[in-house]
Amino acid sequence: MKLWLKYLIGIVLGIAFSLILPFNSAGVNKGLAFITDIVIRFGRYIVVPLLFFTAMTSINKLRDTRMILKTGIWALIIIIVSALILTLIGLISILIIKLPRIPITVDKTTDTAVLNLADMVRALFPSSAFDTLNNGSLLLASFLFACFAGGACTGDQITFKPIITLADSLSKLCYNIATLFTEVLAIGMVAVMCSWTIQFRSILTGGTFLPLILMLTCDFIITAFGIYPAILYYVCHDPHPFRVLYASSCSIIAAFFSGDSNLTLPINIRTGKESLGIRRRINGITYPLFSIFARGGAALVTTVSFVVIWRSYANLSIPFSDILWIMFMAFMLSFLLGGFPSGGPFIALTVLCTMYGRGFETGYLLLKPAASIICSFGAAFDVLTAMFGSYIVGVKTKMIEHHSIQHFI
Repeated sequence: MKLWLKYLIGIVLGIAFSLILPFNSAGVNKGLAFITDIVIRFGRYIVVPLLFFTAMTSINKLRDTRMILKTGIWALIIIIVSALILTLIGLISILIIKLPRIPITVDKTTDTAVLNLADMVRALFPSSAFDTLNNGSLLLASFLFACFAGGACTGDQITFKPIITLADSLSKLCYNIATLFTEVLAIGMVAVMCSWTIQFRSILTGGTFLPLILMLTCDFIITAFGIYPAILYYVCHDPHPFRVLYASSCSIIAAFFSGDSNLTLPINIRTGKESLGIRRRINGITYPLFSIFARGGAALVTTVSFVVIWRSYANLSIPFSDILWIMFMAFMLSFLLGGFPSGGPFIALTVLCTMYGRGFETGYLLLKPAASIICSFGAAFDVLTAMFGSYIVGVKTKMIEHHSIQHFI
């Protein structure tokens, strides 16, 4: 059975259970929240070891074959261009279509995570390099350590050959474990979907956020079925660009309903290798990089959400200078969300409101009830970028073996 079909069955069962079980009970809700948390932790369990040993092996092989610069340049171009494109899509859509105002609430300000650049930089260089392997949220620290280790081993191939051989074996071991985990996670999606459905029904109550949800849905459809396949067709001259979208279906399902970009990383790596044929030395670098930095989906939903908040507070048109500021800040903030695998778009929205000031400091509270669905869309856009982006890098570096669609997992 195809992997995406297993996840789809889990989604359907989750919806069914959400309609049958008595979720008005506090005890049932508490139990469901516990199970969902365990599922998310289970999904993240193998992420850091898989990332570290695969990235270490990939860096070593790419540097040895002198392909590391070309791979890095293409990854950097895709990260920047994708964030810019998605920001523009969000801005254009919300400027063309004026969504209904959201009623002003009197909610009190609550403690919200913020982007502390100084702490983020410190986290990259802890007291011990091995501490980077303890943080399952900030993957950049583990990835950076892996790059240092893999690059250093190219200095003396004879001396460090046992280390590279060991890292290569551990990478394959972690991949096999991740394969098992991605299979079992399909069962866990039942609980994730139950929890998501309950939240979604509460968000739809009153219909306040329905227009926003419909707009984000349309933006996703335009991006997934139009813009990204068109880019792939013209950049890679691929006559069948929708193959990548089909291969991405499982990752999109997991990302959207979990709202977690790190949880989908093992699924991305497995799908990239077994369905799209991207060689390990490429997907060991691109998928972590895109998971950390290619958060254009967060920029899109942040831009749309902030304009909705602005129009809810004021009936005047937004000055052009402010539009440019909103776009630029949402674009820049998307690169700083690597330490927030879930909830990143809402955190970016909070920071944007605070920076804008002028009475909008607590404007993010208007969309707080819909924060989970906003972050779901952000995660779906981001995993779509990771899948298409990694495929483009694989094609441009000629590190890909095309598989027929019948052999996709």
